[in-house]
Amino acid sequence: MNIFVGNLSFQTSEEQLLDVFTPFGEVSSVKVIVDGYSNRSRGFAFVEMPVSEHALTAIERLNESMLDSRVIVVNEAKPKRSNDRFSSNRSW
Repeated sequence: MNIFVGNLSFQTSEEQLLDVFTPFGEVSSVKVIVDGYSNRSRGFAFVEMPVSEHALTAIERLNESMLDSRVIVVNEAKPKRSNDRFSSNRSW
């Protein structure tokens, strides 16, 4: 399951997130999203956990918890939406 983690401190690292999520089960990947121009964290990340039950427990326990002096948001990631303005299925 892909998990969205928001309201992160700009200093929160992928290693810290791995340490926070691992007690709930196997973590297959952690990706802090960074700005392409400044190379600075954008304040959110995605954590992938292969066992849904473990992921749901992590979401339940970690949502609205403290990390790096911030109350973080943890929930199931939504599929990326396509931008209708650039959709190739548009008829002119």
